[in-house]
Amino acid sequence: MATSHGRQPKPHVLLLTGAPGIGKTTVIRRVAGQLEAKELRGFYTEEIREGGERRGFRLASFEGKERVIAHVAFSKSHRVGKYGVDVATLDAAASLLAPDPAAKTYLVDEIGKMECLSERFVGAMRALLAGQAPVVATVGLRGRGFIAEVKRSKECLLWEVTHANRDELPARIVAWLAEAGSSGQLGPATTAKRGSPKRVRVSLTGSCGISPPERKAKTARVSLWREGGYGLSNSRFGPR
Repeated sequence: MATSHGRQPKPHVLLLTGAPGIGKTTVIRRVAGQLEAKELRGFYTEEIREGGERRGFRLASFEGKERVIAHVAFSKSHRVGKYGVDVATLDAAASLLAPDPAAKTYLVDEIGKMECLSERFVGAMRALLAGQAPVVATVGLRGRGFIAEVKRSKECLLWEVTHANRDELPARIVAWLAEAGSSGQLGPATTAKRGSPKRVRVSLTGSCGISPPERKAKTARVSLWREGGYGLSNSRFGPR
């Protein structure tokens, strides 16, 4: 979509990719620490480790709410690898990405295989792609389905996180956000064409592909809390 001056709008979505464990989540959290909390929306994910072994993943909002989205103890009706995935919790977490006039930035960690089991999450991300607010999201190096779709979008700029650039990336991202937020070129991507996004390997010294299965039966939802053990919970991410 061209601007009123005939120029193509700059991408308003920045994707961060990189090998597993490279530090994408750490970069997102450091960026969040440099932004105004009241103007920030989204979430990040982190590992749940027990006895030095990874047992699952929890999703945390920037307001401090947490829910476990995957665990080896969960039902395997929806699964990625050895982890059962709580799709209902991911559906509820999509509300963290809802349009909000007070939001100036959305941070999303991550666009991955687990998250893409939720049709609501995918729908929320598509709405952000079609919107105006600057978005920074992590995404896997490889993947099909929505992970490939988002990488093809002309609304997206793709940066790779490496050992060499990860320490200085947060400052670069904050600078990018400041430029994107003040740019008059940003606008709704209602007629975006498919194409390859710009890939930038920042030279500094610091996974979808799963079609959502039919969900005909509800399963019990098990929540793990940072302080607690195992327990049944119907807790949800509510509206802001």
